[in-house]
Amino acid sequence: MRKLMIAAVLSTSAVALSACSGMNETQESTAAGAGLGAAVGGIAGGGATEALLGGAAGAGAGYLYEQAQDDEGEYDEGGGLFD
Repeated sequence: MRKLMIAAVLSTSAVALSACSGMNETQESTAAGAGLGAAVGGIAGGGATEALLGGAAGAGAGYLYEQAQDDEGEYDEGGGLFD
């Protein structure tokens, strides 16, 4: 049963990762954060509820990280916004 579960997780992950080709950077960061958060939440908490909460927190963190990265490039040397 454990081998079947591992095979299902790996095949689902492969399909999910192949679907990321058309995503922009914000979507990729959000999805990566959700996946990592769900994995950490599931392992640390040991249940589906913890995995769900970890996924939600990870998605939010991934989104906020990407927004912070985008904001860094919006100022130029003259100090103006979007010049």
